[in-house]
Amino acid sequence: MFEKVLVALDFSPYSQKILNRISEIPGIREVVLLHVVDATRPSRLGWTHGPHIENSKLLLAEKKAELEKFGLQVSVNVDVVVNAITQGTVAHAILEIAETEQVSLLVIGARGINPIQELLLGSVSSTLLRDARTSVLIVRDTLPETTAAPDRQLFSRILVPTDFSGPADDVISVLKTCTGIQTVTLLNVVSHAETPKEIDEAVAQATARLAMLQQDLAAAGIVANTRIRVGDPTEMILSVANEDNVTLIAMNAHGTNWLRTLLIGSTTFTVVRRTKKPVLVIRTKKVPEQ
Repeated sequence: MFEKVLVALDFSPYSQKILNRISEIPGIREVVLLHVVDATRPSRLGWTHGPHIENSKLLLAEKKAELEKFGLQVSVNVDVVVNAITQGTVAHAILEIAETEQVSLLVIGARGINPIQELLLGSVSSTLLRDARTSVLIVRDTLPETTAAPDRQLFSRILVPTDFSGPADDVISVLKTCTGIQTVTLLNVVSHAETPKEIDEAVAQATARLAMLQQDLAAAGIVANTRIRVGDPTEMILSVANEDNVTLIAMNAHGTNWLRTLLIGSTTFTVVRRTKKPVLVIRTKKVPEQ
């Protein structure tokens, strides 16, 4: 599924953690390594960015050699943003390379947690998450150095929240093409019912629809568990992700109910901001439902 992957690197120790797990992405064959030099700001040596650019090329060559040991085809790119007005920002430079290279997945990092336990999404990560036209994998700096066991690989235990919209079903379709998945947890959150009767009816409907999705995944050889929760979608997604100790949360960027278009404040964006788990935000070329 994700044959060609773009990884934007900043050469931090965290970047190396990401590279150590790249080979776990299903279907990956080709990797584009990118480092963007922001020449619109002064470097440690003033406005001279030449040493930074040349050092970046050397570091990317080293990373390229590391990944080629996994049998991956690797290309490198050092892009320099000189004028933010005419060329845009670092984020826009990454998006442009992603479009030019026609990658199927963009891998980005997000750092740490703030005092209220939320993911620190910088302006670059936030822009990429919002504006990318391809699927995005967001990983954070708590990613283990190496894989301890097969059932802890990135795509081994996946949580899939669903509101039963077409875009949400697209996540299922994508996962059915992926190898290495051991279990999928299908979660529906009843968030609009108010009376006990309405809640009971919503739960009954969700139970039936989750069973159908479970059978669909079983036909593809994927074992799925089902969960139904009542309450706030974000809180329930975060809770189940921890309860089931998943390795990845997979969500679509579009939806018709609580999986709304990916904007700041949406369920998907809030989950990305608050979870400690990697999140795969899937974008398909289908037109979102209205």
